[in-house]
Amino acid sequence: MKNIINRLSDQIEKDVISIYRHLHQYPELSFQEKETSFFIEEILKKEGIPHSSRIGGYGILARIEGEKEGTHIIGLRADMDALPIEEKNQIEYRSKIPHVMHACGHDAHTACLLGSALVMNKLKKEFGGTLLLIFQPGEERHPGGARLMLRDGLFDNIRPECMMALHTHTEIPCGTVAFGEGCVMASADEIHITIKGKGGHGAMPHLLNDTVLAAAQVVISLQQIISRRRNPFIPATLSIGRFIADGATNIIPQEVQISGTLRCMEEDERKKLRPLILQTIKQTAESYGCTCKIDMKDGYPALINDASITKEARNYAIELLGEEHVIPLEKRMTSEDFAFYSHAIPSTFFRLGIKGSANPECQGQHTPYFLIDEAALKTGVKILSWLAYRFLNKP
Repeated sequence: MKNIINRLSDQIEKDVISIYRHLHQYPELSFQEKETSFFIEEILKKEGIPHSSRIGGYGILARIEGEKEGTHIIGLRADMDALPIEEKNQIEYRSKIPHVMHACGHDAHTACLLGSALVMNKLKKEFGGTLLLIFQPGEERHPGGARLMLRDGLFDNIRPECMMALHTHTEIPCGTVAFGEGCVMASADEIHITIKGKGGHGAMPHLLNDTVLAAAQVVISLQQIISRRRNPFIPATLSIGRFIADGATNIIPQEVQISGTLRCMEEDERKKLRPLILQTIKQTAESYGCTCKIDMKDGYPALINDASITKEARNYAIELLGEEHVIPLEKRMTSEDFAFYSHAIPSTFFRLGIKGSANPECQGQHTPYFLIDEAALKTGVKILSWLAYRFLNKP
């Protein structure tokens, strides 16, 4: 069967590249993936793959029923949304949408999952059970398309026993995948703070509340939480990336806005740090005679790879690609809304290498020069198809 999946993946490689290039040229921002979803549905209809649409926005749930005896239900997921970035790659299939680009590889994820759908739809006589294909909107933006699809009843009528997804990785060569057990990506909570006080002339600070100084002290105090209150054995970061004090050289503004993100590798530490952050902001602002408004959004949880599912998937990947092409997955403080699936269903989230001769200077995700080597697409199709086949044919 391994040879058959390899052969079928080879046969559709040009089609998958064509799908990828179309998606790359016509990216859509989070929760605006209307045309992308229509494009996916047309392919599913052409292949006779039943599906439901408009789940949690523009989400799609497709299903392929095996014709052999079997009861396993496996879910594969791909995200569809792009980023507000102007592409600078000089390629024939560069983005045609101003200031929107697939700079995180979601076009590749979708193309690989569609390719796997084409392969598995041809192999229905070779497996039992049900393969679920989830095309998800809004991974890049709060509250997360995964959360919205689950809230909208994604698995109300049929629930997978495990979930799997791949994600491109710029530092791993084409033909290689990476697996890791346990927590592999951090939680992510947004923090938006407004410090308010009596502004005024910078030459008379004794007659006003220095909102700028108060806000600056808030930033410093928040870092002291990370250095002194956090368990040093549990990774966590708190970064402030936005500080807006719209005054002048001689004007202390009445309002200062601060925004940042909290990242944690363990949910218990996340639950401990959140109230400490709120308390610190409030007390610091008040110590300068200011008030504060805090909006701390409940973001993505940490992504947990189930040990048993991940070990199985890794072993199956070795069967397909060889041990030299299956490497350990490094942990990252970035986040992924696939975490919502991982907290509800045993899951594994692995990396697909995309660095090759076509992009030797491959730059990181979320940059205007991000680009995959298209040779990676065939590997993505093969690994998703092989994992689905092996899990569905388990005793």
